[in-house]
Amino acid sequence: MTRKQKRLAIIAGGMSFILAAVLLVMFAFSQSVAYFYMPADLAKNPVPPGTRIRLGGLVGAGSVVRGAGSTVQFAVTDATGELVRVRYTGILPDLFREGQGVVTEGRFEAGSQVFTADTVLAKHDETYMPKEVADKLKAQGLWNEGGAVQ
Repeated sequence: MTRKQKRLAIIAGGMSFILAAVLLVMFAFSQSVAYFYMPADLAKNPVPPGTRIRLGGLVGAGSVVRGAGSTVQFAVTDATGELVRVRYTGILPDLFREGQGVVTEGRFEAGSQVFTADTVLAKHDETYMPKEVADKLKAQGLWNEGGAVQ
């Protein structure tokens, strides 16, 4: 092999290595993506069972039901009046309560209309609401600039 051929072989090997690393990173990120939905979005376009999503909105008034152990069921709703029943087993955030903004992450199980959440994020102070939820509420005309839901 000449010096030119050796140099080309090293460059080709390096490029192959970089391409393989980029493809592996892209594959890893695609496996951890969770798309954001509100109840109205799910009513229009249901997601296939087992698909990991983020569900956001407001905790429905009078919907929190505590079950056995640390299991809690509640409804997430939005301005359209659509609601999605959520089941969560675990410790809820301290500021979780009815009428507050919430983002849950999980999936619908096959043959069930109940969203099984494995993560629940709640509003943590008087001015914070997750950006995705605030943007959707603004689009629906339910959010004022003072940070409160109308």
